[in-house]
Amino acid sequence: MSIDALLTPSPHPHGLPDFSAFEDADFRPAFDRAIAAHRAEVERIAGDPVPPTFVNTIEALERSGRELARVSGVFFNLIGSDANPVRKQVATEVASLLTEHENSIALHPQLFARVAAVYAARHELGLDEPALRLLEKRYRASVRRGAQLDADGQAQMREISARLAVLTTEFSQLVLDDSNAAALLVDDAEELEGLGDSAIAAAAAAAEAAGHSGRYLLPLDLPTSQSALAALQRKDVRQRLLDAAAGRGARGNEFDTRAHVLEIARLRARRAELLGYRDHAHYVIEDETAPDVDTVAELLGRLTAAASLAGGRELTRLTALSGDPMDAADVTYWLAQEQKSGSETNLDDFADYCELDTVLTKGVFYAAARLYRLRFTERHDLPTYHPDVRVWEVFDEHGTAIGLYLGDYFARPSKRGGAWMNNFVDQSTLLGDTPVIVNVLNVTKPVGDAPCLLSVDELTTLFHEFGHALHGLLSTVRYPSQSGTSVPRDFVEFPSQVNEMWALHPEVLANYAVHHKTGEPIPAELAAAARAAGQEVSAHSTLEYLAASVLDLAWHRLTAERADAITDVEAFEAQALRDAGLGLELIPPRYRSTYFNHIFGGGYSAGYYSYIWSEVLDADTEQWFLDGGGLRRERGARFADAVLSKGDSVDPIAAHRDMLGREPRIEPLLRRRGLLPA
Repeated sequence: MSIDALLTPSPHPHGLPDFSAFEDADFRPAFDRAIAAHRAEVERIAGDPVPPTFVNTIEALERSGRELARVSGVFFNLIGSDANPVRKQVATEVASLLTEHENSIALHPQLFARVAAVYAARHELGLDEPALRLLEKRYRASVRRGAQLDADGQAQMREISARLAVLTTEFSQLVLDDSNAAALLVDDAEELEGLGDSAIAAAAAAAEAAGHSGRYLLPLDLPTSQSALAALQRKDVRQRLLDAAAGRGARGNEFDTRAHVLEIARLRARRAELLGYRDHAHYVIEDETAPDVDTVAELLGRLTAAASLAGGRELTRLTALSGDPMDAADVTYWLAQEQKSGSETNLDDFADYCELDTVLTKGVFYAAARLYRLRFTERHDLPTYHPDVRVWEVFDEHGTAIGLYLGDYFARPSKRGGAWMNNFVDQSTLLGDTPVIVNVLNVTKPVGDAPCLLSVDELTTLFHEFGHALHGLLSTVRYPSQSGTSVPRDFVEFPSQVNEMWALHPEVLANYAVHHKTGEPIPAELAAAARAAGQEVSAHSTLEYLAASVLDLAWHRLTAERADAITDVEAFEAQALRDAGLGLELIPPRYRSTYFNHIFGGGYSAGYYSYIWSEVLDADTEQWFLDGGGLRRERGARFADAVLSKGDSVDPIAAHRDMLGREPRIEPLLRRRGLLPA
């Protein structure tokens, strides 16, 4: 084993890491060596006696740090998808090291002077749009890290950012540990009445693996509302499951995150104040596609008003259907019952036509072939980081290999909750790199030879995450920092949400939906019922999401003085929801503060609104595809050229506007979510 395998170019196609050539003990020394090497490169750029130019300063910085990019690409993928105690310890150790290294670059006085000189002359340099955006972003990033502050201000910025790096890393680890510890353990299969046989078998296998032979374990999904709530027939079991999910991080045990939440909010507010911003939300949204914080708040308020009316009608119907008073643990269940009662077709049978491997090859890859002329060839000869991971090489319409796609679909205790896309290698023509992309999901792994059958939600998630993968695979940019999904946070969800439209599209569905046992095609009435169900977005789901978005903004619109005064996480959360008209006992937020990993452990702080912001573009673009005939190469080529290939090399909103030939409209979103007035 050698740290060289982490730092040097891989011998495998497209730079796929040689996972068998290193071990966990190599990560820390590899980071140390890579940071030192990058620091030396930066010093050479900063000390260059030749006057600063775009090439010898800005482009040189893009070329630097390749060793650090390699080890980071491997490690930060593994810490999310396959954590263990050694990796967790390394993550805690390197969080502050990496932050200090990034600060040392952004705040390097000689380097910043060179960057600022090039920036000052930017309009006389004849730069194309990608180069100009790169220059402006590099300059702005240094300023936003404190390059224009005095020595005391920079020292405070370093201290704050280092502490935040540790806190956010610890928060994610605590949420994972508490989610594993709080998984619902039941004694008898009768308690799981309503779940399918495969789900019960998986619960038995999970309990066995956790040392509870003869019992049943339901692992927790990341959101508050658990997917099993839609099927569990026993009210008491539903309540226990919801309580387990909603209590994470707030039980006073070793996994309690409340102190982390408070300190993170205070430090972010303090950092914003140092930089001259009112609060962290203003600091974040200045760098996004949304015009300002007030515009975001106005959108959330408008949607809340409409969703609250729809939610009231929805809860009235559900209460009448159940015949009993409703609790929060009942809403998801009775939504599922209402959907069944409103259809003559039993949607429980849909999963029998939705086997994972068939959906991948004849659904996900089929749509990509029709739209973008991509071809996927599975590679069994390439190394992976876990036995469950699969690898495909991706070819374009000319037969040229453009990258690798990895699929890591099954849940395990070492994997954090949710689903995501990440890069092992960023595409860049400057560096000659082709992309290596991974999709990570948390689908329950079947037991034995049983097939993996997807629910409608899991199917949609698979297509969603593959939309992110397409954004990375089809990138054709010069600079690595502009590659693929390296776009503003409130634009990044747009391509993935667009790709969801193909999950139940008639042509795609007809291609993959065959019975996993008989091979018979899906009955027309079941296909129609699945499409109808997939097009429905409950008011409950919308209100859950809006509540989480409001919570995110509430924490991050705190001034430094106000943040210092907050001492009770639950009380602050409850008041913020009441103030927004979302203090709904029956509809808790999608994430409560104590396990809101997107904003306290990930990169979505003051940015969780991004999903609905992107959905405005997505709903309008879906209609654009349908108006053009649906699954047609001409529209796919235009979408790839305008959006998927460009990354952050152009203004993404302007590129989207040019593609549509007009400004985006909000009406398709309101129509999709059932929020237009009757």
